[in-house]
Amino acid sequence: MLRHLHIEHYALISHLDIDFEGGFSVLTGETGAGKSIILGALALVMGARADSKAITDGEEKCIIEAEFRGPTPSLPTLTPLRGACGDPDTREGDIYNTIIIRRELYANGKSRSFVDDGVVTLAELKALSASLIDIHSQHANLLLENDDFQREIVDALAKNEAEREAYRARYEAYRETEKALYELEALAKKSKADADYVQYRYRILEEARLEDEDELNALEEEQYLLAHAEDIRRALETCTEAIEGENGGTARDILRQCDLREAAPDLQERIDSVLIELRDIAREASRKAERTEVSPERLLQVEERIGLLQDLLRKFDAEDVEGMMAQRDELAEQCRRMENFDEDLVRLRKTLAEQEKALARAAADLRHSREQVREPISRQLERDLISLGIAHAKMDITLSDLDDYTETGRDNVQFLFAANLNQSLRPVSDVASGGEMSRIMLCIKALIASSNGLPTIIFDEIDTGVSGSIAGQMGEIMRQMAASRQIIAITHLPQIAAKAEHHYLVYKQDTDVRTESHIRRLSAEEHEAELAKMVKI
Repeated sequence: MLRHLHIEHYALISHLDIDFEGGFSVLTGETGAGKSIILGALALVMGARADSKAITDGEEKCIIEAEFRGPTPSLPTLTPLRGACGDPDTREGDIYNTIIIRRELYANGKSRSFVDDGVVTLAELKALSASLIDIHSQHANLLLENDDFQREIVDALAKNEAEREAYRARYEAYRETEKALYELEALAKKSKADADYVQYRYRILEEARLEDEDELNALEEEQYLLAHAEDIRRALETCTEAIEGENGGTARDILRQCDLREAAPDLQERIDSVLIELRDIAREASRKAERTEVSPERLLQVEERIGLLQDLLRKFDAEDVEGMMAQRDELAEQCRRMENFDEDLVRLRKTLAEQEKALARAAADLRHSREQVREPISRQLERDLISLGIAHAKMDITLSDLDDYTETGRDNVQFLFAANLNQSLRPVSDVASGGEMSRIMLCIKALIASSNGLPTIIFDEIDTGVSGSIAGQMGEIMRQMAASRQIIAITHLPQIAAKAEHHYLVYKQDTDVRTESHIRRLSAEEHEAELAKMVKI
């Protein structure tokens, strides 16, 4: 449950600290006193969109911190968060006993979220807060006009998560295959028109016999050697002659005759090294000269191959031979696919038909889970609405087929309602008045609360459009709900406030610099005095 709320520099609140109790509490106060501001702050710790304009004028940031206490079935969802952000063993007993959520908003538009002082993402914050608290805003009654919301109510009470997960897995597989089939059909249609062109381009590259990505570089090196073969061989022969010929021999013989081992051993060592190197150079130059081929025919072949490769590079807009080889392989795959389109289309259509059968079975299982609770929900809502003064209330929930499968099934869920004797059932949004919508929503919330064990529910003027004994009965329903969870109601009606165990007053107060909102818990005597004031108003 929500145990403590701390707010700094948010709208009209400079500093606020308030403890909340379990059971049934009410927040009252004049219009504009700041009740909606407190709700807005709570919405922020639930992951609502941050707006820097909410920061008190002149301040750099605002802080909203909410402390939740008490082990509940839903709190183990915190395990991943606690593993990332702190020491869960600092408290005795259940490590989920206390959770502190903090949201910080900055004037530059940024915000940060924390759980027990560990930074969390907004998505993690929303997932966590959804298991801790539910705020029913003044405009939530309009949700009854939404088909998705009506389906979510049925699913929450059917507890059909297993059926929904099984359906969702088959739905995603079905849609993925459907998309693949659509893309293949489009590709097949386009490829048939492009088949000749694709095959022509593939044939050109295939006939080029591209096998080595470095072929062009190797050919260009060979071309240079062939084009300069005469000059290269002549240079090699000259080198050999210079070393082995008369002049070279004379120089070599003179070096051999030098004996400087005693006088200059270092020079002798260098002379010996030079002699060895000269012999190696002469032998290698002679071998290269013998191998250097002067072949006009091979030069012509190499130049023709280079010309072909360069022409293909331009034609296929490729940077190198490797790029052309990649294009060739891609074109080969396209040709293969074109040859196998019919086979692939048959295979995909068969797979899609099988998946649709499985999807239909999963949709039927999901429909069955909803059918199982349709009647009990309707009858319970009727009983609760009758207790709230709609003497001839009739409710029904219909399930009809949608035109196609959706992520949530193939069921159109619709709540039907009649408030008067012999009145035909019609969609709630078409026939229910504002006060009736408030009562229907309260009854639905009571049903869901008893089913899902949510620790804290806040009702923001759910009593809109009701008064008198009906308001008192609505307060009684909220008091009964509070037997197993924390209920906080924001109300202007004394009939509801009178049912509360704890009464908090929201009020405004002027200071030297601004008007500020405050909240305080009323004593028993103050509670009675406030109720009297509310009755007079």
